[in-house]
Amino acid sequence: MAHRTGQKTLPSRTPEHASRKRHWGRWVVAGVAGLVVLLVVAVGLFIKLQPTLAPLVLPGGAVSAPAGPLVGSWDVAAGSVAGFRVQETALGFRNDTVGRTSAVTGAVVLSGGRLTSAAVRVDLTAVKVGGKRQPQFAKSLDTARYPEATFTLTRPVTLSPAFASGATIRVTATALLELNGVSRQVTFTVSGRRAGTALQVAGSMPVTFSSWDIRGPSGYGLLGSLANHGVAEFLLVLHRV
Repeated sequence: MAHRTGQKTLPSRTPEHASRKRHWGRWVVAGVAGLVVLLVVAVGLFIKLQPTLAPLVLPGGAVSAPAGPLVGSWDVAAGSVAGFRVQETALGFRNDTVGRTSAVTGAVVLSGGRLTSAAVRVDLTAVKVGGKRQPQFAKSLDTARYPEATFTLTRPVTLSPAFASGATIRVTATALLELNGVSRQVTFTVSGRRAGTALQVAGSMPVTFSSWDIRGPSGYGLLGSLANHGVAEFLLVLHRV
């Protein structure tokens, strides 16, 4: 019988070798899954641990007794704040995105136990999120063309007699909200009180973006999104003119 040369005999794969490959594959899959879990947990913790500003409400603590006349015109003064609150979702975790600005101006008039008129303007170009201006916010609200949001009272609001003596009251107000070039009527609850020579007023109202032609933010992809509605909120400190 002739003997063939020049050919190598390949070693047969042993069961132990195949078993090692299967174990290695399982370790790779487990490692990738672990990294994904760690990523999700890290993103979740990042979102949940981000400091979120509390809603704008009347300041806590002792309040000075009312001083001076109540009837007359009152201007929005230092200490006033306005902004928005929108829920953010990423990988199933939720938190609020909050914007704030102190660039608030306006005036209200009190007469005969009623709030007879009110007009408040908010400079949207000065709104900051986390202490920084956000280009996406400016783009969504087109602040280049519509830099202000305005609230204009559309009907008088009757005030409780206890308001004059310093009690905190809650009333329902109806106003015209002009935002992004669109004006719509809104109804919301306001809390107010006298504090020394000042008035303090706080309130909030829901805002559905589509009602004011606000474009939804982009860039969140499949991992996150912002809600299609939010809350506009304010705290006003007013001094008599």
